[in-house]
Amino acid sequence: MTEHDSARTPTRGRSTGLKVAGALLVLGMLAGCGSATTASGTAGNAEVATGGSKFTTADAETAKLGSDAEAGEFPRVIKHANGETTLDKKPERIVVLDTGELDALVSLGLTPVGMPTTEGANAVPGYLADKVAGVETVGTIQDLNLEAIAALKPDLIIGSKLRADKLYPQLSQIAPTVFSIRPGFPWKENFLLAGEALGEETKAVAALNAYQAKADELKAAVPDDQKVSLVRFLPGKIRLYANKSLIGVILKDAGIARPENQDIDELAAEISAENIGDADADWIFYSSYGEPSATGETSVVEGAVWPRLEAVKSGHAKAVSDDTWFLGLGPTGASLIQDELKDLLTAG
Repeated sequence: MTEHDSARTPTRGRSTGLKVAGALLVLGMLAGCGSATTASGTAGNAEVATGGSKFTTADAETAKLGSDAEAGEFPRVIKHANGETTLDKKPERIVVLDTGELDALVSLGLTPVGMPTTEGANAVPGYLADKVAGVETVGTIQDLNLEAIAALKPDLIIGSKLRADKLYPQLSQIAPTVFSIRPGFPWKENFLLAGEALGEETKAVAALNAYQAKADELKAAVPDDQKVSLVRFLPGKIRLYANKSLIGVILKDAGIARPENQDIDELAAEISAENIGDADADWIFYSSYGEPSATGETSVVEGAVWPRLEAVKSGHAKAVSDDTWFLGLGPTGASLIQDELKDLLTAG
């Protein structure tokens, strides 16, 4: 599926699938593994991370994954980033391992039994918090607790190779596990893959068709000459988000122009606080992953250079929700971003 397509026809997988063992066996294994019960920052896969050899093709490769089953039909075999998994029946107890998978379930009208928290300002993305109140937590995105996952007795785990590649053997012993390649810019392909694992592919296609309809409306409404800059403050770094990101895909789908230094096929470019002038454009949308005082946002926005930026002088520098704009890696978050973009960019 291209970035501008509204949906894809599920690619058909072929296999007899993987056998899975019960949670009791896994709990015994985990008890003898010590630190293996959690995922550290080294649990992921560097090849699909930013700068990795398989980063830029993650969307095209994810589009090849899926099931050959008829819509809603079980058993089915799911071809995914870590192999092939057999699902004997429609999953009912799902554990998600990242915010993208959480958004996917909510977008399909489902609630997981387990989810991780983020290390941002909010433990759960604010726009989803009321929809997942009471859901058990299973560690953080970067530090998963496998014992907590096993205790929930899931019948499906959904995650990604980027976040938890090295944990796949343990996770797949707990329950059938389906991995996308990575979160972020392949969010549409990831959503369709999750929809197929859940037997909700018809709903998934409908949701992406609705997204594309809003993208077309946004494209018609926003002036062609307005360039949008995306600035995210993180501890120790400032990122200018580019085309290979959630928000980069949303802007491209709507035909919204970008500054030259962000119109690149990368996740982001990094700048120093001293070079914040490189973030200037007709519009700046900015946020912090964490408290603004801790990420450097406060010192930059209150500094000498920020007020001199053209976007700031024209009143076009807007703080946005990090939960939605950078962690909302699915259709529900994307739709909220589209609404905000239309309100802001067409207000004059």
